[in-house]
Amino acid sequence: MKLLYSNILPLGIEDAQQTIIDCFTEQMSQADRVEIAVGYISTASVNELANMVEKYGIKSICLTIGMYYIEGMPEGSYHTALKLNQKWRDVGIGEIRLVKPFKYHGKLYCFYKNEKPFAAIIGSANLGVIKLEAANRRQYEISALTTDTTEVSAIAEHIEKLKQPLCSANIADISGMPLIREINTALNGIELVTSVPQSNVAFYEQCEASVSFFLQLKVPKADERFLDDGKHFTKSNINVCYAAPRSKRKARDWYETQLTVGSEIYHMDGYPEKNKPFFVVTDDGYWFKAHTTSDNNKQFSAVGDELIMGRWLKGRLAAAGIVKPVNNTAEDRNREGMITQEMLDEYGCDRLLFKKTGQTALDSNGEALDVWFLAFIGNADEAK
Repeated sequence: MKLLYSNILPLGIEDAQQTIIDCFTEQMSQADRVEIAVGYISTASVNELANMVEKYGIKSICLTIGMYYIEGMPEGSYHTALKLNQKWRDVGIGEIRLVKPFKYHGKLYCFYKNEKPFAAIIGSANLGVIKLEAANRRQYEISALTTDTTEVSAIAEHIEKLKQPLCSANIADISGMPLIREINTALNGIELVTSVPQSNVAFYEQCEASVSFFLQLKVPKADERFLDDGKHFTKSNINVCYAAPRSKRKARDWYETQLTVGSEIYHMDGYPEKNKPFFVVTDDGYWFKAHTTSDNNKQFSAVGDELIMGRWLKGRLAAAGIVKPVNNTAEDRNREGMITQEMLDEYGCDRLLFKKTGQTALDSNGEALDVWFLAFIGNADEAK
């Protein structure tokens, strides 16, 4: 057995000592199959594992995760793992599994060559150790490497038992997975937007609606994102950032969004009057002023900053690991940042709940404005 360490001062690595990540990388470079069973992961560590699998030509890989089915899984990690699982299944090299009947807190890494396990790492380190972030950079771990045939075989056998259907299932086959919403940081520090406590959100959410509407998000399907015939929403609504830039020198901001409301909604009694401001409180705790504009008051937007609504809406999808913000939409030739129907399906919602709470609040001028509750969460099918 060889002890492995974190390298954190004042307990830094000494001569002849090896870090956990260096040992893990060394074993990966020698293996053609890897079996991992851990309690927790992170989005960054899953992406790093995917890169290492490709770099070292791993032919078979299984990642079993032990704590989330009962505790709930961060949505960013969940969607990242779901995509990687599909990729591994498509190319036939492996899968990602979740333990179901109990909380599994072990941390095991087993390495194979030519169908035989030759080394294993056991200790306190979850998968996040292979890609340090702010959250775990100062978290000290201790593990051990064993190459003893008996010990390695026992660890390999244990992981195989954990992969049996009585203990775990493929992540894509699990329904009702409890997800923990990630914090949308795209609105942090944005002028005209304030955060409100969850107790306030809960109050407005529970208010009986005087009127409420479902606002459909109109987006193209993935295979339609290059069709610019005006029928597939590739340059309108929440993808307006892909329309022609207002300036030849500057592309539209990825967060630029238009919420265009259908006539079946804006003609309904109780829908906000054109250019009459109101307050919005969102289901994730943001507060800002909004209004309806344009012909037939069909445009729904924040007051004073056309990016606020996009930062709220697209920021949620980005926080969930479904899409990555694009720095320059003019250079996004593959339109990977375009919001598609498949992305909304993955998120589980393709419309917004817009509810008048019956409450009012004073703006900076002392005027009492209606308060509306705006939610982007839940199953789209349930809203139909």
